[in-house]
Amino acid sequence: SAGVFPSEEAPGLQLHSYYPISIAKCAKKPLYFQVEDQILQENRILGCVNVSQEKAERSTLATDAGVMEWKLELHKTIACHTGILASRFFCAINALDSFWHGEGIKTHYRGQVTLSGEVYDVDPDSCDGYADKHWGRSFNKPWLQLASSCLLSERTGKLLKHSSLALDGCCPRFLFFRFQPRLILQLTYTGEDFYYSFENPFRKVRMKWGTKESRERYTWHVKAQNQNSLVKLTLRSPKKSMMTLKYDAPDSALGSPEGSPMVRAGNEGYGTLDLYRLTPEGKVWLDTLTIQNCLCEFEKPAKTASAK
Repeated sequence: SAGVFPSEEAPGLQLHSYYPISIAKCAKKPLYFQVEDQILQENRILGCVNVSQEKAERSTLATDAGVMEWKLELHKTIACHTGILASRFFCAINALDSFWHGEGIKTHYRGQVTLSGEVYDVDPDSCDGYADKHWGRSFNKPWLQLASSCLLSERTGKLLKHSSLALDGCCPRFLFFRFQPRLILQLTYTGEDFYYSFENPFRKVRMKWGTKESRERYTWHVKAQNQNSLVKLTLRSPKKSMMTLKYDAPDSALGSPEGSPMVRAGNEGYGTLDLYRLTPEGKVWLDTLTIQNCLCEFEKPAKTASAK
């Protein structure tokens, strides 16, 4: 799969090709995955998707028509390790519908992408890179994912280096019973990790969040606190920069627009984040970050809703 988010110059594009699993070649150490001309490794990806208009007209393929080719080298500099939540035990008991590992929440890409015959050069100094993986039976419900490495510091007035924000939502389950939706959040601030997750009860993590919808944008408010730090995040995404994803989930439930859930996605999110360190004397302000170029993916409910 490949695609492009909407912009003022062009609408969004989603391209999907399907192959029999019997032709896949893979290895774990080092990571190597190949299906025909598609190759995925830890430090490079290359491939091509070519979808004809005839195939795109078949609704069961959930794809647009077009051609996209990429040849990229990548260097992952910041990781979000989800710990026991991605362990073999939790996978074996299907504790989550979808498991997440953010190996490259800040990733430097270099190479070329060709879209409809036009070549684009990719340089790490002019773009914000991201790389992660999800696996499991379906999209978590509700689905929520936010990520950005474009963070401007109010303290210094400069873009931060070796810094990144990543947030992923999940809904733990046991057998057929679902528990309260949860969040995993990591802010890497100039090399220091501020991590908030529910899997360790001794960390005393508290998290609240909500989603609001207006005529022109979606807004998320997130508050995350552990025994050492506190973050307050407000993020907005313009509707005109988002698209409804077409997908075929592993559990064979065809996604929007033919089925559900309706997952909306874009890469023009913006907002602010306040970071505090908690001490015996009280909270100490560390910085206020202005966030730009934020990846935003979430499940749009039938009605405006919020979670806590």
